[in-house]
Amino acid sequence: MASTQQLKRRIGSVKNTKQITKAMELVAASKMRKATEAAQRGRAYREAAHSMLSRLAAVTEINEHPLYCKRTIKHRLYVVITSDRGLAGAYNANIIKMLTSSVREDRRTSVKSQILILGKRGAQFLRRIESVELVAAYSDFGDHPTANDIRPILDTIVELYRTEKVDEVRLFYTEHKSNILQEALSLSILPALFEGEASEETSLNEVTFEPSVEEVLENVTERLLEVQLWQALLESIASEHSMRMLSMKNATDNAIDIINDLTLEFNTARQAKITQELAEITGGAEAMK
Repeated sequence: MASTQQLKRRIGSVKNTKQITKAMELVAASKMRKATEAAQRGRAYREAAHSMLSRLAAVTEINEHPLYCKRTIKHRLYVVITSDRGLAGAYNANIIKMLTSSVREDRRTSVKSQILILGKRGAQFLRRIESVELVAAYSDFGDHPTANDIRPILDTIVELYRTEKVDEVRLFYTEHKSNILQEALSLSILPALFEGEASEETSLNEVTFEPSVEEVLENVTERLLEVQLWQALLESIASEHSMRMLSMKNATDNAIDIINDLTLEFNTARQAKITQELAEITGGAEAMK
């Protein structure tokens, strides 16, 4: 059994750790609320952009447009959103697991994988993977990314697709379902044909476009793709803070359990020491009689 002095030091060390994890939990909770509000505000805009792309695609021949045409997939680009910092539970692990599974499937089907990574944690992981081409790595977006932050990423994606260096672009991100539920998702963003069809109530067949549908497509497609990417980043930031808050809460709870166990062990050791001293005193008194 450890001495009472050793147990005191261990209890003090765990208490200091608990104070740190509790502070990190509160900070993450504050950031999570703001990030969740930003993600929720952007969802309606993202859905409108999704609907607009689908409806525009339904009223014109888009197969010849460079961002809409489908090709046989020989090269696939993955845009992967991870975090810059750790201590976020399974946030990065879920995305990386999805990525490795997809890359493994590409190898099986002889598709060359290319990766554009967002976040330092993902970049660190990719350095250990062979036969995967890292196109670019971006980091330090902060909690409030802007259109200027997204634009270089979008330009890279669009250029690779327009020049036929990649035949499909998939986006991996974490969607914020609730404060305790986040889900890693895969979304195909190029070719720009999103799932779902416009309803008859929102059909654009009777709408007149000026100057033409083709020019409208050319001008708004990249902007609408930017909305998809921006919203995915907002969802990922909210999910990261949620997972970090839960991770720090679990760490704080574990620290409390350890403190309780060590306190019980300390009290037991102290009681045993007191009992031993009383026995020695009694034995000494009996010996002097």
